Amino acid sequence: MSIELNHTIVYAEDKRASAEFLAGLLGLGTSTFGPFVQVTTGNGVGLDYATAPKGDIAPQHYAFLVSDEEFDAAFDRIKAQGLTYWADPHHRREGEINRNDGGRGVYFLDPSGHNLELITVPYGGWPTR
Repeated sequence: MSIELNHTIVYAEDKRASAEFLAGLLGLGTSTFGPFVQVTTGNGVGLDYATAPKGDIAPQHYAFLVSDEEFDAAFDRIKAQGLTYWADPHHRREGEINRNDGGRGVYFLDPSGHNLELITVPYGGWPTR
């Protein structure tokens, strides 16, 4: 069996609000599993949201590889919600997307301050065969 990431815990000020924020932008659903609100990606990785006390959350970075169509839909939702977005992880190029590796990418924050990224091409480009 190959090693795969199955799930990770994402701490949030409000687990439901943060899970629904991500699920809504990506066009995914949420489910409840024990004390967690889970968002599961297309490759089966679960982001299990848990509520943490305010001030106890260290911002993390989560990047999602999406198709061009999924990028368009999510980016439309980002703009419709009036979210601030950037072309770079240091948030210097506000209101722009990047075109790294021949694709498109964008960064934005979730309600708890996690830096989320959407990319249409993996870093370094698609492997050649």
